[in-house]
Amino acid sequence: MTILPGSPTEAPQQELVVRHESRVITIRPVTVLAVLGIAVLVGLLLILLYLAWQVLTWILVAVILACALNPAVESFERRGMGRVMASSIVFVLALLVMTGVGFLVIPPLVTQVSDFVVAVPDFIDDLTRGRGPLGWLQDDYEIVDRIREGIDAQGPGGVLGLSLPVLDLVRSVVTVVVAAITIIFLTFFMLLEGPRTIQGALGLLAPQTRIRYERVGYEIYKTISGYVTGNLLISLVAGIASTAVLFGVGSDFAIALGLLVAILDLIPLAGATLAAIIVSTVVLIETNWVRGLIVVGFFFAYQQFENHVLQPLVYGRTVQLSPLAVLLAVLIGAQLAGVIGALMAIPVAGTLLAIGRELLHYRREAAIETPPGVDLNIDRPVVAGE
Repeated sequence: MTILPGSPTEAPQQELVVRHESRVITIRPVTVLAVLGIAVLVGLLLILLYLAWQVLTWILVAVILACALNPAVESFERRGMGRVMASSIVFVLALLVMTGVGFLVIPPLVTQVSDFVVAVPDFIDDLTRGRGPLGWLQDDYEIVDRIREGIDAQGPGGVLGLSLPVLDLVRSVVTVVVAAITIIFLTFFMLLEGPRTIQGALGLLAPQTRIRYERVGYEIYKTISGYVTGNLLISLVAGIASTAVLFGVGSDFAIALGLLVAILDLIPLAGATLAAIIVSTVVLIETNWVRGLIVVGFFFAYQQFENHVLQPLVYGRTVQLSPLAVLLAVLIGAQLAGVIGALMAIPVAGTLLAIGRELLHYRREAAIETPPGVDLNIDRPVVAGE
């Protein structure tokens, strides 16, 4: 930059030159190859995760179940019992409880489902003739005629969205059975070997790093076990309350519909609403509109109780997520992995929150570290060079 004559800064005349030196950055071939290698490894890992997504889902479910059962195992261990014996007892007790519930619920469930299937033609006949609570659908909108036209064009499976071939249906059933057996055994072995494996991995870390990993691991474990236990309790309350109300309104399918409510209520937020729609519709068709309105009113009141009392107690204390965060997590999980994703969305979100809190804690610790040259052993800090 040159100062021109006549300018206010003309005297003394002096030329100011600003030089910009160019900086050359050299990248070695080894660095380029290392970056390319890392990119390839990340791509292969993502492909592996995509191909093994189903098995990874089973493992994640087993981890969640093991975290839910581990407090009971630890309670037996505190009484002087070995890990193998305590895990075996808890595992067998859990299987016995599930089997006992199955024997209590499945026989009346099968009977009521069979009765419902037998009663469906009568419901359809009433609807076709314009009778019953939903007879106006045929009178005003000719809904039955439209369904018949759809069946003639697409077949029953196409209308109901069940157009999968028989082979695919059989394959799906086999996959569910294999998944259930695999998850059961994975859960048992995780109860046996989980603590030993975790301690072995933590033993490879430096002491300061190990403390952080133990802290965040305990937060994740507490989040998952608390969520699973609380969610099962909420679903049990929903199923029992719904069954009692359905018996009160005179439904012949109270047990089957109550079990449906308990299963769907496992899905946070959306499951209870879906169960309310299905159960209220069945009761309306089965009985009359007055009893249907009673059931609708019950579900509305119960959902307010569940959303504002039960869920905040469970998710607020164990997962520490706001209702908005819970809703977003469930929506994203359902979009990524369907029902399984919706079920695991909250524990995964709680896990990410625990990791985020630990990272913030680590950053704060690093920010307040003693600066170089400062001696904190005396009253006034003495900086080197003073």
